[in-house]
Amino acid sequence: MATRHHARMAVVSLLYAYDLGNGSIADHTDDILEEKKIRNKQKDFAIALFEGVMQNLEACDKSIIEHLKEWDFERLGAIERATLRLATYEIIFGELDSAVVINEAVEITKAFGTEQSPKFINGVLDAISKDKPE
Repeated sequence: MATRHHARMAVVSLLYAYDLGNGSIADHTDDILEEKKIRNKQKDFAIALFEGVMQNLEACDKSIIEHLKEWDFERLGAIERATLRLATYEIIFGELDSAVVINEAVEITKAFGTEQSPKFINGVLDAISKDKPE
């Protein structure tokens, strides 16, 4: 049975595909989630996250860019960008504690990213969470 962690991993995959130029990925969300065995409540959760990120993409990207320090947003790897977008959305617009969101993002990055990615993701998201509007 899929967990919220699995649902988040699926959302990162969807955001990754979108970032690589598949603008019509939203039309195939149901099929992709079914393929990954994300069903029922977890499917609803994943769709809500994906749609939330897409509807707030500009705000999420702006927040990420403000906290990148010496990194160029366009030079980020697509997995890192997708993970940051999802976690930033959850930090700014979600109801979970930021520490939980950051931990989830770091775990996803460990699965998909490079060896240096978890530390980088953690640092950026920590900065975003500290500047989060109340």
